[in-house]
Amino acid sequence: MKKSGKTVLYLASASKARVRILSDLGLIFKSLPVAIPEHGVNGGKVKSFPALVKRNARLKALAAAEKIPEGVVIAADTVSGYNGVIYGKPRCRAEAVSMLKKLSGSAQRVYTGIAVARKDLRGRLNIKTASERTTVYMDRLSAEEIRSYVSAGSALGKAGSFDIQGRGPFFIRKIDGCFYNVVGLPARLLYRMLKEMKISLLVLLPFILLCAGCATEYNASTGRMESYYYSTEREVRAGEAVARAVEREYKLAEDPLLQEKAGRIGSRIASVCGRKEIKYTFKVLDDEEINAVSLPGGFVYVNKGVLEKASGDDEVAGVLAHEVGHIVCRHSIKKMQGMTGYTLLRILLAQAPDPGKVGTAADAAFTELMLGYSREDELQADALAARYMKEAGYDPRAMISFLERLWQDGKRRPPRRMSYYKTHPYIPDRIRVVKRELGEKMDFTDYINIEQLPAGQDATH
Repeated sequence: MKKSGKTVLYLASASKARVRILSDLGLIFKSLPVAIPEHGVNGGKVKSFPALVKRNARLKALAAAEKIPEGVVIAADTVSGYNGVIYGKPRCRAEAVSMLKKLSGSAQRVYTGIAVARKDLRGRLNIKTASERTTVYMDRLSAEEIRSYVSAGSALGKAGSFDIQGRGPFFIRKIDGCFYNVVGLPARLLYRMLKEMKISLLVLLPFILLCAGCATEYNASTGRMESYYYSTEREVRAGEAVARAVEREYKLAEDPLLQEKAGRIGSRIASVCGRKEIKYTFKVLDDEEINAVSLPGGFVYVNKGVLEKASGDDEVAGVLAHEVGHIVCRHSIKKMQGMTGYTLLRILLAQAPDPGKVGTAADAAFTELMLGYSREDELQADALAARYMKEAGYDPRAMISFLERLWQDGKRRPPRRMSYYKTHPYIPDRIRVVKRELGEKMDFTDYINIEQLPAGQDATH
């Protein structure tokens, strides 16, 4: 496997039920359906159901493993059996009706075979198979009940023509064994197999960084094709978790006028920004240090010191617009991607508002974001901020006046670790970028203050 210890997880199935089981378990994976000629046909006899489902699962795992450079593949095959006869997925409604008539009032057994294949970068493959059996006791059904059930569509695509997560519970009296086996993927058995193969779930979980909702699209704000490993929903969830950590550790300013001011100015900026699918919130922290931070999903916090230092709404708008620019470009969630995978996973999987659910993970994320972004990200956010300010009716030159004042203050006294000057560096370069965005001419000072970069790097990027 990769020396980094990260392992990509694949599910060799397009089954909605199996996808849901893995998702509910918190595993992050890619669905990789395969088409293989399964052994055993509906209505056929079989000597060993466990051998049948394990063989089919193994064939699926091998077919999927051929398509990937390395990673872990999970494959499964489920059938129902009664009196030695195979009852798989019905091919049509008529076959579903026929199956249910034969299984009605019976105690049939559901078998699922699982294959876990681990492939390394050298192409070496380690594969294990196992099976689970659950007995399902079904009530006797009338012809009308069967027709009604099949007409609803629940029977199609399900081994034995019954759906234990749909309308099936109406006529399933009880089950003896693993519930998830009847759904199509016995979770306990899968866990034991992964454990025996020394594949830790904590190794698989960080794959949210690599394959969770990965999509490539054109970002009009950055002017680039970009890959996003987080859906908007997950990004907002991460932001909510970190926001709870912020408000647990930092006191909100009690002055309602300050809160109203930040919300009013921020909302005007958000109304013209390049990302409208999220809700933006702006809050003031009771801290005299001049700083602000943006979190994933539209959360912006600005220290009280910023509003006191700013000479008017325009300068406040410049700071807030800069933070909105980071959110539009998804800089914050991309930066969190560089954190330890399990730390970020704890944040993304946090469901309840209880901060204890995420421990120190959200605190670590907030600290990481407070330390600032890359030079390129800062300049990109500034260019967008100038644009948003102008569109929202604020004077974008206020950004320049505010930055210049901070720059002079920074020369007079060493900035603290979490000060705006420290966490938002390259101020002369930032002033130049804002001027360029506004179409203003550069003067001699703008050029002599350009940060000295290593050879081969362009200061205008």
